[in-house]
Amino acid sequence: MAAIRLGFIGFGIMGERLLRAAVAHDPAVLVPSGVWDPSPKAMARLAEALPAVPRLADRAAVLAASDCIYVASPPASHLDHAAAILEAGKAAFLEKPLAVDAEAAGRYVGALAALSGRAAVNFPFASSLAVAQIAAWIADGAVGRPRRLDIEVAFRTWPRPWQAEAAGWLSRRAEGGFTREVVSHFLFLTRRRLGPLTLLGHGVEYPGVDHLGGDGSETAIAASLTAGAVPVRLAGGVGTTDKDDHNLWMLEGEAGAVRLRDWSVAERREPDGSWRAAPDAMPNERARPLVLARQLDAVAAMTRGEAHPLATPAEALDVQRVVERILAG
Repeated sequence: MAAIRLGFIGFGIMGERLLRAAVAHDPAVLVPSGVWDPSPKAMARLAEALPAVPRLADRAAVLAASDCIYVASPPASHLDHAAAILEAGKAAFLEKPLAVDAEAAGRYVGALAALSGRAAVNFPFASSLAVAQIAAWIADGAVGRPRRLDIEVAFRTWPRPWQAEAAGWLSRRAEGGFTREVVSHFLFLTRRRLGPLTLLGHGVEYPGVDHLGGDGSETAIAASLTAGAVPVRLAGGVGTTDKDDHNLWMLEGEAGAVRLRDWSVAERREPDGSWRAAPDAMPNERARPLVLARQLDAVAAMTRGEAHPLATPAEALDVQRVVERILAG
């Protein structure tokens, strides 16, 4: 069976992360076929960072060289690239959000149905080892009947320091903000574990007139939802922690509680109220390469039309609808 050729549109932060994972992946399973970014600066950075990876002239060259295309460009360009992938009949692996508004994303998901399941969205919790541990604990009865879920995200600044080069859009209201970039991951996890999301109440705070002219992304959110029949409380803010990035996803039930902390640490609450991490828990810096490798295995399976755990476009659309309603205030 030939290796899947994965092409890349966009060489920003996410594009580089997945490309490095693809370069290190088993070449019998998946190989990077090439990268195109319309930014000469990005292409120059690629030439310096990964000179062995083909630098392609345009989107058409990526489509011609690839079995599957990963779209890692800013959100406003996603629809245009997706349309080209659809027309070429290639598989699509897409960054979230699907589009810059939920209505356009809905039309996008309908069109992606033409790919007969060969389209997925990059929510890495689908391949997370920590999430798998939490699922195993839940299946073993550690939680019992769920009573409530709490989601908390906090940032020292937004964008986070390692996102500085993408601040031009990540810091602005139209495409950026932590709700789209971070909260969406936890809403995907919630939907997949507990059921469809229903937004009951929400609030959002934006900065006043600032260096962005009043167009800055949100600084705080709060929302109440249900996931299936489980009540969910969501809170997030900038300037509320001394860490670059801190988050909790905590599920409580009649028998106990489990939580995911800081992206990759699965923890279970002990009878005395303390939290015990899974024996193989590791910080996100160590866990990320393992998760991305599992994502790439799933991308190869998806491209071949096989079963896979990746987020479907329909799941991503449900998440985006909730996110955009929160941001609408």
